[in-house]
Amino acid sequence: MSEKKNPSPSKFETLEVSNFLRQIIDSDLASGKHANRLDSAGKPLPSVITRFPPEPNGYLHIGHAKSICLNFGLARDYAHAPQGARCNMRFDDTNPSKEETEYVDSIIDAVRWLGFDWVEDGVEHQHYASDYFDQLYEFAEKLIEAGKAYIDSQSADEIHKNRGTFTQLGTNSPFRNRAPEENLTLFRDMKAGKYPDGAHVLRLKIDMAHPNIVMRDPVIYRIRHAHHHRTGDKWCIYPLYDFTHCISDALENITHSICTLEFENNRPLYDWVLEALKDIGVFKGPLPKQYEFARLNLTYAITSKRKLLQLVEEKRVDGWDDPRLPTIVGIRRRGFTPESLRLFCERIGVSKADSWIDMSVLEQALRDDLDARAERAFAVLKPLKLIIDNFDPTVEEPCSAPKHPHHEDWGRREFTLTKELWIEADDFMIEPIKGFFRLYPPKDGQPGSRVRLRHGFVIECTGYDTDANGEVTAVHANYFSDSKSGTPESNNYKVKGNLHWVSAKNAIKAEVRIYDRLFTDPHPDSGDKNFLDAINPNSKQVLTAYLEPSLSNVKAEQRFQFERHGYFVADRVDHSAAKPVFNMCVGLKDTWK
Repeated sequence: MSEKKNPSPSKFETLEVSNFLRQIIDSDLASGKHANRLDSAGKPLPSVITRFPPEPNGYLHIGHAKSICLNFGLARDYAHAPQGARCNMRFDDTNPSKEETEYVDSIIDAVRWLGFDWVEDGVEHQHYASDYFDQLYEFAEKLIEAGKAYIDSQSADEIHKNRGTFTQLGTNSPFRNRAPEENLTLFRDMKAGKYPDGAHVLRLKIDMAHPNIVMRDPVIYRIRHAHHHRTGDKWCIYPLYDFTHCISDALENITHSICTLEFENNRPLYDWVLEALKDIGVFKGPLPKQYEFARLNLTYAITSKRKLLQLVEEKRVDGWDDPRLPTIVGIRRRGFTPESLRLFCERIGVSKADSWIDMSVLEQALRDDLDARAERAFAVLKPLKLIIDNFDPTVEEPCSAPKHPHHEDWGRREFTLTKELWIEADDFMIEPIKGFFRLYPPKDGQPGSRVRLRHGFVIECTGYDTDANGEVTAVHANYFSDSKSGTPESNNYKVKGNLHWVSAKNAIKAEVRIYDRLFTDPHPDSGDKNFLDAINPNSKQVLTAYLEPSLSNVKAEQRFQFERHGYFVADRVDHSAAKPVFNMCVGLKDTWK
């Protein structure tokens, strides 16, 4: 059995919605701004080059998915541009104390799972900031020689204090006017490992009175005696993000450097560094330009790496891939498809204004995707035994149902009806409430209720069994042998209730995990709130369920609609044929209140 592909997998993704980024790109293409460029080997460069630059210090989350779909999606959509388009994959690995190869591998896997790659004409455009450490160092020396950078020997606290505030101008460092020769000697000694961490830093010489604090002589290199996951112990000085990022963009010939709004204040520094290097002959125009869009703010979720790490380390969740987390590995394990995440990102769009997206929008995208692709199946999640007293215990009545109600070509699934079945405990009430059309026993001389077993027979409830505590342990019924679904005689029976079921003899016993939103508060970490106080104590339930036998050979990550309950996925880690484990992806409709 294999999961069916959506007959129209891109039907939600074919409409290119205009946004301010597309308008910028369209304008640049019309003006030929990035036309006729050549790479270092003399090969024509694409007119549109974007990049996705994660820091490998944690697992990607739903916010990163938006950025991935945006940057790689633009490259896909502008493939018709002169010389085409591409999106580079680049790791911002400038902080050796927080980065691990594990995170690099998880990021690569996440982006590829979402349906994107970084291969153009057989060439893989995967880069690391550490690829450019030699060049970054060389450029830093050139800035020192040009009098545009200096070594500061103040402590970190002194540097921070002397930067000033929004209402107070900064104070020049006492080392700001060191001669370029002295700065160059100190910088080379820093590189040679002659000083401990924190002894010196390299700063740009911009303006300590600048209204934008970011521009007040920012630090661009610091001493850090730490092992790097790629360069080992070659370096003991490392460049900071604001210096590295813009230069990496220029070295990779990026045309449109797209980031989230929190970097808007850093854009003047981005431009300053590149213009300074252009002035001294390192780069030539056109230079990359930075553009900012609003990050994804999703209700009932947190995307802070620090807080996600806290949840994992304090074991409030079951690891980075816990299906309740908004990490991409968690979302994937929950059962979301790459198509549903791309659809979600298309629906929420791209803007300059911050806004909140309700969790229900993400969930609906998954429903819309799985409705057409997921096979149907019976599953009883809260089992109660149903005994059909007048059914021959030696008989197994063959029954069948379509694998999908709208795709007859997918075939049918086969199962049998036997004397003892499993039904949902909620489908029986001793004292039925008004409007309850399922099973209830005879009372006051009136017969018990009649219901149809889906794709089977009509039955009439005759009684029930209880244990010593008065708990119902089994329901009894009789069936009508001429009422089988699909036969002419079945039309003689008109019932309001229709129950799903599985044979107790042939059912597959499985562990089913029911997941809900991790937080009860739509904004769990806003204001002065402690997000831990909003954890939903009922966000995970583990049930012992019974499934129809057609699910006996399901593979990990296959998804199904368990009729009446919702969409479920075979867990990608724990599921096996010997021990089936299914996770609830999403209900059939939004029931959150």
